[in-house]
Amino acid sequence: MSWKKDEDTDELGALMNLDQSTVMQEARVFNETPIRPRHSRLLLAKIIFLLYRGDKMSTTEATDLFFSITKLFQCKDMSLRQMVYLTIKELSTVSEDVIMVTSSLMKDMQPKSEITYRANAIRALCKIVDPSMLPGIERFLKSAIVEKSPSIASAALVSSFHLFKDAKDAVRRWSNEVSEALNGKALSQGSSFFGGGSSAQNQVVSNSKIVQYHALGLMYAIRQHDRMAVLKLVQSFSGQGKSSSWMGGSNPTLRSDMAQVMLVRYAVRVMENDSSLLPQLYTLLEEWMGHRSDMVSIEAARAMCQLRDVTAKQLTPAVNVLQQALSASQKPTLRFAAIRTLNALARTHPEAVQPCNVDMEGLITDSNRSVATFAITTLLKTGNEASVDRLMKQMQGFMAEISDEFKIIVAEAVRSLCRKFPSKHSVFLGFLSGVLRDEGGFEFKRAAIEAIMDLAKNVPECKEAALAHLCEFIEDCEFTKLSVRVLHFLGEEGPLTARPTIYIRHIYNRVVLENSVVRAAAVSALAKFGVSPMADASLQRSVNVLLKRCLDDRDDEVRDRAAWALRMSGCNQTLRDKYVRDDSTFALAVLERKLVEYCADPDASSKGSFNFESIPRISRAQEEESRTRARMENMDAVLTGTTISAPSGSGRQAGGTESTEPGTPGIGSGAAASGFMDSFEQQVQYASQLNAIPELAVFGEQPLVSSAKPVELTESETEYVVRCVKHVYESHIVFQFDVTNTIPEQVLEQVEVAMEPEEDIEGVLQPVVVVPIAELKYDQPGTTYVAFEHTDPETFPAVSFACTLKFIVKECDPATGEPEEGDDGFEDEYSLEATDISAGDYMQATYIPDSHTLWESLGVDGEAVETFALASFDSIEECVSKVCDLLGMCPLEGALKPKSKAAHQAVFTGRWLGRTRAVARTRMTYQKGAGVTMELAVRSEDRNISELVVSAIA
Repeated sequence: MSWKKDEDTDELGALMNLDQSTVMQEARVFNETPIRPRHSRLLLAKIIFLLYRGDKMSTTEATDLFFSITKLFQCKDMSLRQMVYLTIKELSTVSEDVIMVTSSLMKDMQPKSEITYRANAIRALCKIVDPSMLPGIERFLKSAIVEKSPSIASAALVSSFHLFKDAKDAVRRWSNEVSEALNGKALSQGSSFFGGGSSAQNQVVSNSKIVQYHALGLMYAIRQHDRMAVLKLVQSFSGQGKSSSWMGGSNPTLRSDMAQVMLVRYAVRVMENDSSLLPQLYTLLEEWMGHRSDMVSIEAARAMCQLRDVTAKQLTPAVNVLQQALSASQKPTLRFAAIRTLNALARTHPEAVQPCNVDMEGLITDSNRSVATFAITTLLKTGNEASVDRLMKQMQGFMAEISDEFKIIVAEAVRSLCRKFPSKHSVFLGFLSGVLRDEGGFEFKRAAIEAIMDLAKNVPECKEAALAHLCEFIEDCEFTKLSVRVLHFLGEEGPLTARPTIYIRHIYNRVVLENSVVRAAAVSALAKFGVSPMADASLQRSVNVLLKRCLDDRDDEVRDRAAWALRMSGCNQTLRDKYVRDDSTFALAVLERKLVEYCADPDASSKGSFNFESIPRISRAQEEESRTRARMENMDAVLTGTTISAPSGSGRQAGGTESTEPGTPGIGSGAAASGFMDSFEQQVQYASQLNAIPELAVFGEQPLVSSAKPVELTESETEYVVRCVKHVYESHIVFQFDVTNTIPEQVLEQVEVAMEPEEDIEGVLQPVVVVPIAELKYDQPGTTYVAFEHTDPETFPAVSFACTLKFIVKECDPATGEPEEGDDGFEDEYSLEATDISAGDYMQATYIPDSHTLWESLGVDGEAVETFALASFDSIEECVSKVCDLLGMCPLEGALKPKSKAAHQAVFTGRWLGRTRAVARTRMTYQKGAGVTMELAVRSEDRNISELVVSAIA
């Protein structure tokens, strides 16, 4: 059959060289009589190929072509008709007046038509039909859903799923038919919809498992906003629910393994956030782990491993299932699924994965290199120090055989292992330096040099060896960005070594041999050697000589950097550290927003230059930590096959209008706000959200000092779920209440929160704005705001507010969500938990580089000291994290990571209302049974502020 291979190759080459204009000319053949089926079929294939290839087609051309193709409906050739359906679907998004072909498609959907015609006609018609025309074909689709032919039923279900996003109300009315298909019952072709069919034929069991899979997906789409309905669906098919009338009066079963996998995912989605349902979920997952299908058991084990707050004991059955898949399965897909799940689990629960180490060692030589890569990286996370040497040797053997994607995973695993076993630094360094010499892309080389840099930072014994390897790497580096990164690192760490002149030679070689970007980076690195506190006069003179040579460089950026560095060399050490070795940087998200606002302000020039003092700062270590966390999240996404998405927002602005900004924060993104860098990015999103509301936009003229983390004011199972976010401006405080209605039979209108202070604050905080939610439908969150003006700039009260949710209730149809006509509703209210304002809310967390110098300069005149006995804390780590939240300040390096369980010192910095600098120092001691004893000392430019900060702990 060699001639067949050559023929296929020629046809593929011909397709790749297709010209759109030529194909459009050939399309005239559709107008010929008689129709030539084979020639028309080949031409349609070319048109589809052009559309898949991404060729742009004008609307006029597409419309003309579309109506030419519709003439092919006259031909009865089945193969040609299938190509016509497919081409119509693809052209429908470009052409105009495609609705004209509806009559031809509806004719092919008739019960007496060929089965192939009906299935394809349904798919094509649902692609082009307008939602307003859906009632006209509704009876056809409802009949097709319960059709005994699997191809027709599957086509109708999938088409209904696609229609659901544009016609939710119509598709919801088909839930009975979807239930019959899901339950394994179907109507005969002569159904009552068309006035025929005997009682014996009226219900037959469908033999197709794919129908049940598609029916379950559509049923979930219909019921996904009704938590109880989804829970009922899960319980019915898991065998735990009682007889269900809507499912046919008896417990149904899922014969489709794919449908069973979907059911596992739905169960986790609906039950994992409810603590009362977790025991039931654990039981379900354990039962599904014993399923006859490997697909279902692996999915159940994977779901168990991904649950939050799962214990090692609860993970035991899942790990056993995955271990059995590693050792007993002959299918590479199962081994891959099991080892990938164990790899992700090893990041959070390495001790739970250790029993599988023996089985994973046997997979290192697996013929599937993906399985082998995951096996060895998992072993790196779970192995002990004694196994490191053996594992590293085995890794070197197959690094050349795997793709860059898996090489990056290996490099990241080695990077994590470097921190776990620093005593093995020589082994790790040898491996990483070796892979740098191998062929590889940018991302792989970047991962390797970042791992070497981590070793140099965290293991002082190998710093010089690591820097030497980096110097060797840039001698023959093909990536400019990596050369710049390495030069920057050499400038940071090289001056701190015993023999910095070794690295100066390598750096200056880049000035001579590389492009302008690398030369500029090399000049900046040389400057750091010259201004280092450890540099003697001889070293400074040598560096200055090299910098003067750079003044003749042909690139102006290099010349400017050299001139600036020479100027700095003559300044005092404080100025050098500020401009050359500054350890802080701006919070880039805030800086970007402020610059955009400044450039968009027509009166900006009259207000003066841009104020950089209003931008909070962070340490470079914090920035690096944020990047590391983001990188590890992305790596987890690769390992688990998931995607990283932005925190979801409330979805609605005040007044009930929907938000179009996908990154709107605040609504439950506690995980996103846990990092210090993320809090600034979230604050920027909050500011944009507040500025979009006319009543609050005027506050945007003031700097947004801080935005607190969301606080739950109700339980998650209550009728109305409310959470609060505080936003503090210089002279205003805005309370943001995110409200969710969990009752399907009700629509709430004029929703707002009444706030009553529990202390007397008259003359200090005055309510000025209330922004209600005009309409709040079921499971469509909305946001209401209450704003107070801070009228006394000298007083900062710590006060609690009693909160009450007030609204008008109207009955509605759960299917449509629209209130009943003539229903004026009635007023009602709902009590919420209290919320408060404390001293920490007025503090802007910002990094101050030289906190020790600032502490000394502020002196004891601005100091407030207090000692606290905190008996409720069981560890220093827990205490210091809580203190950081209460103070609202930025923790300096090491503050949140105590090295001792008995004693700890921490330093925090910030700016009161974004202006007045403050430094807090804590000394903590812990005794079992007595809790934590803490001394808190605060210094600021105003003693009253120091006392207010101390009062935040009381």
